[in-house]
Amino acid sequence: MEGKVAIVTGAGTRSPVDGVGRATSILFARHGAKVLLVDRDVQNAEKTLAAIEADGGEASVFIADVSQNDDCQAMAEVAIGRYGGLHILFNSAAIGSPGTVVDADEAVWDKVMEVNLKGMMLTSKHAIPKMIDAGGGSIINIASIDGMRANAWRNIAYAVSKGGAIALTRNMAVHHGRDNIRVNCIAPGHIYASMTSGISDEMRDLRRRAGPLGTEGTAWDIAWAGVFLASDESRWISGVVLPIDAGLLAATPLAMLSHLR
Repeated sequence: MEGKVAIVTGAGTRSPVDGVGRATSILFARHGAKVLLVDRDVQNAEKTLAAIEADGGEASVFIADVSQNDDCQAMAEVAIGRYGGLHILFNSAAIGSPGTVVDADEAVWDKVMEVNLKGMMLTSKHAIPKMIDAGGGSIINIASIDGMRANAWRNIAYAVSKGGAIALTRNMAVHHGRDNIRVNCIAPGHIYASMTSGISDEMRDLRRRAGPLGTEGTAWDIAWAGVFLASDESRWISGVVLPIDAGLLAATPLAMLSHLR
């Protein structure tokens, strides 16, 4: 990734536990990329910046709301202005919400869709022309296994937005393949990261035991996959949805029953 320029959205972290955007930003910088750290919260983003600079990497902060077109246009232009090009877009910014369709709040539904799904569309809309100018690039969208299977959380808006991210990924991969732009999607499983750091110890253990590997994933497991998909080593991979879930999607609930009792 030496000499590459990357935008990472959701690059800050909201808790002492590392989030996917933070972990990915740090690994991108360690592997030679110059990283534009995009987040709504300047303090969270600056914590990631401090970690990168302590490693000797190069990065800078850009405060933006990915649900706003003007902010997404500006972040692409800022990447060009600061670093001279754009080769990688890592769409990690997301929010969650509880509820089924019966009790979901309409305003919350709209906000989740704006951030999680429209945000990916808008960042890509403005990043792709810059990537074309650079000769091509790699876009990685963070979805979730919730976008593929119903989860115990009953988080309908989040799940639907992540299902939409998968459809968006596949369509963009086809539409922009001849522009030498690869688009792939990572679907994290039951990782323990900033978004899930508030769960109980009992639920955390249950999530660990639900996966065939029986081990707990972290944001860093997702970030390492991001490094591969952003790098030239994955040059022939596009349109893929990669679950990183300890094998969870390979099993039925009853297959794991003996490990959950």
